Amino acid sequence: MKRRILSMVAASLLAVSLAASAWAAPWQGWRGSGGWGMKGAYQRLYDPAKVETVSGEVVKVELMSGRKAPGNGVHLLLRTGQEAIPVHLGPAWFLERLDTKIEKGDTVEVKGARVTFDGKPAIIAAEVKKGDAVLQLRDQSGAPVWAGWRR
Repeated sequence: MKRRILSMVAASLLAVSLAASAWAAPWQGWRGSGGWGMKGAYQRLYDPAKVETVSGEVVKVELMSGRKAPGNGVHLLLRTGQEAIPVHLGPAWFLERLDTKIEKGDTVEVKGARVTFDGKPAIIAAEVKKGDAVLQLRDQSGAPVWAGWRR
């Protein structure tokens, strides 16, 4: 009988300590979009009327954290025949989970909206083609695919 009571007390203490640790350090999963949601100032820069397609070689791939863009974003520097232009792909937390990786030296075709970002020209990508692979980043209206069901 004593053994059973001791087991119940030990199980209760374990349950209380687990609950206390969960309360003290809340779960950190599903932390939202990190500011990359539909209504953010950065997302409002994308204008479907300004969509164009450019091709070139990836000169640089960077993880950026800028004043005007929320969270860390992945940017390319794309050298076309006429220019070297920054291409904004999307949030790092989204892109790092995709199978297709864009690397320096890759030849890609980018479809996206030309914008002025931080006083300089850039393209916010909707789609990036690398060989047969296609990274779909936005739909035709400009809604980012990482927005998912929240549209």
